[in-house]
Formats: sequence, C-alpha cells, structure tokens
Amino acid sequence: MARPVVGIIGNLSFLNDNYPVHGTGTINSSAIAEVAGCLPLMIPADPRLVTVEELLAVCHGFLLTGGRPNVHPSEYGEEPTEAHGSFDRCRDAVTLPLIRACVERGQPLLGVCRGFQEVNVAMGGTLHPEIRDLPGRMNHRMPPEGTLEEKFALRHRVRFSEGGVFHRLLGATEVMTNSLHGQGIKTAGKRIVIDGWAEDGTPEALYVAGAPGFTLSVQWHPEWNAASDPVSRPLFQAFGQAVHLWAEGDARRPALSLA
Repeated sequence: MARPVVGIIGNLSFLNDNYPVHGTGTINSSAIAEVAGCLPLMIPADPRLVTVEELLAVCHGFLLTGGRPNVHPSEYGEEPTEAHGSFDRCRDAVTLPLIRACVERGQPLLGVCRGFQEVNVAMGGTLHPEIRDLPGRMNHRMPPEGTLEEKFALRHRVRFSEGGVFHRLLGATEVMTNSLHGQGIKTAGKRIVIDGWAEDGTPEALYVAGAPGFTLSVQWHPEWNAASDPVSRPLFQAFGQAVHLWAEGDARRPALSLA
C-alpha cells in the first residue's frame, strides 16, 4: 500500500542569492518519511501555483514548517514595523486558509515554529514581533554562530499542562527543547489552547479545541534529530498515525484524544 502523502509547506528562497527557488529543509522530509511513515511532498506555497482545494485533495496531512519570513502583521490587524522582519505574502495566502480548512475538515496538520504562529493567526490570534524585547523574556533566537548541532542544541525547558495532551503524548510535564524563533504568540486565537510554556512564559505548544483532527503545533523545531530525540519522535509518530487514519478514511477515530 502506498504511503499517505504529507504536504510540506515550502519557503521561497534564493539559490546563489539570485535564483528563486521553493525549498524545505531535508530534516523536514526525513522526519515525515522516517518517523511519521508518510510520503513527503514539498508544496510551493504560492497561490498562483496551487489552490487550497487542490492541496486538500492531493495530500492527507500537512507539515507547516518554520521559515525566516514572518506572518504579515496585517493578517492579525497590526501595522508592519522593522521589528516584524521580512514577510512571505504568498505563503500567508496559502497557509492561513489551508489551516482553517484542515481544522474544519479534521485533516491532520502539524505546525512548527512559523507554522505554530500561523495556526494561531489563522484562528484569529496575534503575535509579538520580537520576544526578546519583552520584559523578563529570554532571547529565543537561533544563535548567530556555530555548527548546525550547536544552533539546534537543547536550550530551555518547556512545561506542559498536568494531564494535558502534550503531557499524555510525551509522558512528561517538562522537556528540553531547542529554540530558533524571534516572534511568538501575544494573544491566543479562538479555540487555541496553549498547552506548553517556556521558562519565561512564552507559549510553546498548542492545539485547537474541538477540532475533529490532529492540530498539535510547537514553537520549537522537533524535525531536528526527530528519529532519536525522545520529544520529537512521539510527536511525529502521533502525527503520522493521524495521517494514516485520514488516508484510510477513518478520521473519526482520532489518533490522539484532545479531551
């Protein structure tokens, strides 16, 4: 039997600084293929090339990846400033309606970093432009220097709600994660349940209350070392199980209860 398809949202980038490409990290594809047990398919996130309806028909689930550009603040009712960084309006135009459609249909999605923020914005939430500028917050950004291993190293604790969905999935109320983001959730969107926080109170894990499908999303990057990391592996395994159930037409039997 063919593996179910997970659409991996790609990012616009430039090869050799001048040749435009759509791309995604190989660690995203590896996590989907090797841990979730699904077929990775990179999606060029541009509404001129794809439609939400086509994506829903072709893919069984979606990985909303991280990316350097941020969600445009007009999507949550604010004016852009220099602190908001760069944007990818084409990705906004694809992912935000895609998320709302998946939530409504019960089609599985997993949000990572920017994807975590996209889920919140899609449901009506807002973002802080720069977490490190807030009183009492740590610098969550990726270290500017070092190897990939150093940049993706575990940097802070994340605390989950006692008895919550992430506690049940990961078997712990506190875990160590990496941290490679500048923005973060300011206000939670409608039906967004924040289920995990960094030591400084920054939201790190969420799901959509009442959604019929898998909607777990995290602010960190679990795709790094996903096959062997004790936090990443069960997250991608649970997502993969949800995608397999959707592909089998058995989405009514949830892979993970959010009650």
